[in-house]
Amino acid sequence: MSLATVFSRAQTGMDAPLVTVEVDLSNGLPGLSIVGLPEAAVKESKDRVRAALLNSGYDFPARRITVNLAPADLPKEGGRFDLPIALGILAASKQITKDSLTPYEFIGELSLSGKLRAVHGVLPAAVASGKQNRAIVVPLENGSEALLAKQTTVYAINNLLELNAHLSQQEPLTPHENQLEPKHSIEILDIEDVRGQHRARRALEVAAAGSHNMLMVGSPGSGKTMLASRLAGILPPLNETEAVESATIYSISHGGFSNGQWGIRPFRAPHHTASGVALVGGGSNPMPGEISLAHHGVLFLDELTEFDRHVLEVLREPLETGNIAISRAARQVQFPAQFQLIAAMNPCPQGCDIDANGNCACTPEQIRRYRGRISAPLLDRIDIHIDVPRVPKELLKQATNNAESNNSEKSRDVQMRVCAAREIQTKRQQKSNAHMTNKEIEKFCTLNSECDTLMDKAFEQLGLSARGYHRTLKLARTIADLEISENIETNHLSEAISYRQYDRLLSK
Repeated sequence: MSLATVFSRAQTGMDAPLVTVEVDLSNGLPGLSIVGLPEAAVKESKDRVRAALLNSGYDFPARRITVNLAPADLPKEGGRFDLPIALGILAASKQITKDSLTPYEFIGELSLSGKLRAVHGVLPAAVASGKQNRAIVVPLENGSEALLAKQTTVYAINNLLELNAHLSQQEPLTPHENQLEPKHSIEILDIEDVRGQHRARRALEVAAAGSHNMLMVGSPGSGKTMLASRLAGILPPLNETEAVESATIYSISHGGFSNGQWGIRPFRAPHHTASGVALVGGGSNPMPGEISLAHHGVLFLDELTEFDRHVLEVLREPLETGNIAISRAARQVQFPAQFQLIAAMNPCPQGCDIDANGNCACTPEQIRRYRGRISAPLLDRIDIHIDVPRVPKELLKQATNNAESNNSEKSRDVQMRVCAAREIQTKRQQKSNAHMTNKEIEKFCTLNSECDTLMDKAFEQLGLSARGYHRTLKLARTIADLEISENIETNHLSEAISYRQYDRLLSK
């Protein structure tokens, strides 16, 4: 019987479902047909496979060839099935043995010369392959990425001839060894570069310690972008699970995964012209958006008021749930999106309201419309609101003339305190404070009588919602953790309340 079976993997969101490639040779007019819901790139593989086999020195059977990609109702996309289709044809025509293919899963796009080209989405396929106790064969360029799946045996090959020599045991290959680039291949900016802005630096440290969202309001050039770009450097390093999750998202994205990104917290800063689909993801074949690419990292939205209001509103649900579900007529996909939102905006259209000294020409109505571009429900999900005034000229001149005179802490020093606070939170509730549930808030954010009275006054004067009330308690818990305090004291709660001043910053 001229029938061969080869295992491969498709890509559906974060998942890599198994695809069984069945190749049958029968009598009839010579031709090659592919069934099983293939899209255009998969249908075109017939020409790539034929040329690759002939140019590699194999015979292309002059028979009726039927390729079935099962399951039939799963859409198949991309060039990843070129290699398993080619191997299926070789096995069905008895140019290689069928049994040699059974222990492996194969992914790769073929060039006309028989060389393998890299494809997206190799990491989730490698993870799934290891769970089935099968090794995976991938293009050489994808070898290091596939090795991030620690429990999977990976063979990275260059061309069809090299693979055939391995399968026939003529020249067996050794499992691929990882050659990851060092972590410092991506520059980590140091918070020591920030001059002045002690209150904003403190707020940034609190945000990092508890994974809290943060909004900075200040004049142009006051250092908002500089502060935000240094947050990733004071966050705790990614653990193994978080690093694999982040790498998996990049693996299935259009940009692909780079080895230099391994272990580095992502920092995404989309332009304010980005659409809602660009932020949350989507498309006919749903792909991750900016909020998923920022998973376990930072999403920085500069010039927040310049974003379309409808675009900003799509962030409300992911900020609460930590994931995004994208539904299309043919499929539904869910991507993780547990990111830390850092936003920046000017106080008024002219941008000088906080430091105006009487020079701001904006009318109260202009300022009201400008700030009204951000909805109250979105603001309610941002824990920290901080003003960032201009840096005095004297401080800038002093720092320029003598950089050593700047007494700012380095990122590694701040990171040590942040890591200590995160360790306390992990031991207490196995998550950061920003992600505590209401029951955990009741258990771990108890207030004494003095703090309770202070909280009651803040609730009335600031007009806090129930969400705002709980987020203030979580913020106070984080400040207490930074000081390694078992209980929330008055000074901790006072500082937390000072970060929720809607009226002073946004409601003039």
